[in-house]
Amino acid sequence: MKYKLLINSVLSLIFVFSFYTDNSIENNDFQGKAYYMSKSTMDLGNFGARFSEAQKKQLMARMKGRLEKKFVLTFNKEESMFYEESKLDAVSGATDSWGKNFAQGDQYKNTKNNEQIQNQEFYGKNFLVKDILQPIKWEMSSETKKIGKYISYKATAIIPTNDLTWYSFSWDRVNYDEKNGIKMTKIEAWYTPQIPVSHGPSEYWGLPGLILEVSAGDTTLLCYEIALNPEKKVEIKAPKKGKKVTKKEYQKIVTKKMTEFRENRTGRR
Repeated sequence: MKYKLLINSVLSLIFVFSFYTDNSIENNDFQGKAYYMSKSTMDLGNFGARFSEAQKKQLMARMKGRLEKKFVLTFNKEESMFYEESKLDAVSGATDSWGKNFAQGDQYKNTKNNEQIQNQEFYGKNFLVKDILQPIKWEMSSETKKIGKYISYKATAIIPTNDLTWYSFSWDRVNYDEKNGIKMTKIEAWYTPQIPVSHGPSEYWGLPGLILEVSAGDTTLLCYEIALNPEKKVEIKAPKKGKKVTKKEYQKIVTKKMTEFRENRTGRR
């Protein structure tokens, strides 16, 4: 009963806020652009015991360019495109070719068709990863806070970690032991009904309002600027170039390549 009352109260508030949304959202040519800052922390673990506090601070400062990134989400009522703003590697002053292999590529989502298409580059080869949108069972809350000028509501979910980071790579995935169970990540998101689209950055979507902030593991994505119906329109198009694979197929390709890479290096030694 309490859960039903909570949901009803949240829905009622969303209905009230709908009167205060920009009228241009109702137009068929509605488009928005949201800018996000991604911040991640780095756990040095046992390796960090070798360094003094001053050395740790120096290392974190050098890694800032890789731990802090900027992204753009362009969206209309049904489609969105999420991509990283290009930048130089803060350590070398050049493009981060190694990190590029495991970075998230340009991502197209279509909430009407339950479709996600992502362009991934891995060691010079282009892949077109086509799959369904990440299934997320959100638990909605009546808790609110203001992000910029928008009233935002809290929602949480728990998702298998590998489903969130399928485009990346870790040896934990290779050495996965079923006895230890599936590793899960808790998600905390804040969305605003004042922009009534179910889009969000990265794998996140499916709430009754644009997701402005989301925290998962050691990474937080925060929207710092929004432009509704910008003067310069951008046509949202799904990527088309690359070898077509699913998320699971892409994971297998990356894992196989990295395993071969490790074995070749071990053999040379």
